[in-house]
Amino acid sequence: MDRQQYFDAWAALHGGYDPRRNRLALAWMSVAHACARPLVAARFTPNAVTLLGLIVGCLAIWPASIGGRAALWVPVVVIIAALLDNLDGAVAVMTSRTSRWGFVLDSTCDRITDAAFLAVLWLLGAPAWACAVGALLTLLVEYARARSAAAGMAEIGVVTVWERPMRVAVVFWFVLGAGLYPSSSTSWVSAAACGAVALGAVAFGQILTVARRRLSQEQAEN
Repeated sequence: MDRQQYFDAWAALHGGYDPRRNRLALAWMSVAHACARPLVAARFTPNAVTLLGLIVGCLAIWPASIGGRAALWVPVVVIIAALLDNLDGAVAVMTSRTSRWGFVLDSTCDRITDAAFLAVLWLLGAPAWACAVGALLTLLVEYARARSAAAGMAEIGVVTVWERPMRVAVVFWFVLGAGLYPSSSTSWVSAAACGAVALGAVAFGQILTVARRRLSQEQAEN
């Protein structure tokens, strides 16, 4: 399956949203497609890749618990976990092995790794309240999206300011800063946690606003 076919198949499975409309999504999924091809050739199953991504994502907690220069391993682990998170879906689409169970498993593992990434910030010195609120808002964004889809809205609905790539980018860059400058590591991770709160709040508002408008329109049309 070539890249354009992959984008078309992915869009068909995600409420018609075309990743080519967003540069960040386009770049992210292009990398996923290229990296998934060897896994498809090696006959990896989508669920195996999903579980591997979960394990790798949770491993970020270990270097974070050590702190100091060991924190430099966190961005490495985070980016590998994020790549695996995209690869499971890419493998599923490219092998025509998408399933409802795989969707549930992938979503569940994503939420666990989201929480693990916020836990990393806390272990490195970010305020517990900011990490907890950031994790809660992240869950609320995805919960609101899922319930809106169940109510009849297109699955994605809107690309918010706090999607998975942005969550990964915030943890990656700010923890990298914390590892490079241990004397100010608390400031770096605190900024990341507060950023998660701010962006999560905006994203939650975006989801609710779009869901209310679209669902109201659909109800009026029916």
